[in-house]
Amino acid sequence: MSDDGQHGITLIAFVGSVFSPYYAWARKRGRPDPENHCALNVAIYSKGRGRWAMTERGRRHCQRSARHFTIGPSQLNWDGDCLSIDIQEVCVPFPHRIQGRIKLWPQQLFHFSTPLDAAGRHCWGPLAPASRIEVELNQPDLKWQGHAYLDSNEGDEPIDRGFHTWDWSRARQRDGSTLVFYDIQTPALPDRVLALRFTPTGAVEPIEAPVAQRLPKTAWRLDRRMRSNDKVRIHEQLEDTPFYQRAVLDFHHAGERLLAFHETLSVPRLVAPVVQAMLPWRMPRRA
Repeated sequence: MSDDGQHGITLIAFVGSVFSPYYAWARKRGRPDPENHCALNVAIYSKGRGRWAMTERGRRHCQRSARHFTIGPSQLNWDGDCLSIDIQEVCVPFPHRIQGRIKLWPQQLFHFSTPLDAAGRHCWGPLAPASRIEVELNQPDLKWQGHAYLDSNEGDEPIDRGFHTWDWSRARQRDGSTLVFYDIQTPALPDRVLALRFTPTGAVEPIEAPVAQRLPKTAWRLDRRMRSNDKVRIHEQLEDTPFYQRAVLDFHHAGERLLAFHETLSVPRLVAPVVQAMLPWRMPRRA
């Protein structure tokens, strides 16, 4: 998010894209190679210049090492201090280009990972929950600086085997700490909630999870909620799809008024046949 609050961007680099219909179809035929289903998802939130792209690339278009990841014409590079992302993507169904470079400087690196499911097959951990970001795009013409968050998810099985629904949020506090709530819900089972505070000194502090506040349903009638002991307000709706939503929320925690990036995923909706048939229109593939 930009320092002035007027711009936002989300990037996700996938190896074995969990949202890919092509990967799901390949799993039905056997044990597919996750390296054959890579993608760079770019979502730009800027009034009048918002864009979204996610083209899946086959193995011959991708290369990976400890410091470098090429996904088609785009690439990510880590030099030990800065993560650089060079973007060359095309939106669909309207072919707008996303072109330029993003740089991210972690303020503190974390070696923290925790299971999200009871079986321990899905893990998550922030790599740099507090970072500085510099956006320099030619298409669209956007240049800004702000604060950012970097994390990692990995799984040993398809997402629909481990989850039903989750709500996730992260917020930056005045002292530079990052507050994260991972709220995982499964019918007939107790909620699994991670409530953690990542401090500028590198500490990971468990905190008491606030109560779940129900939010208004999205336009696609997706249920969602946020952990807070006070009323939560939707500051801005960023994404609204049949199975997934992303929004900026206004809420209070420990006497502070905060803005949180918030996401909701409904796995049953994601794997529904009608949704799987719709996804290629937004996620083309280059084999």
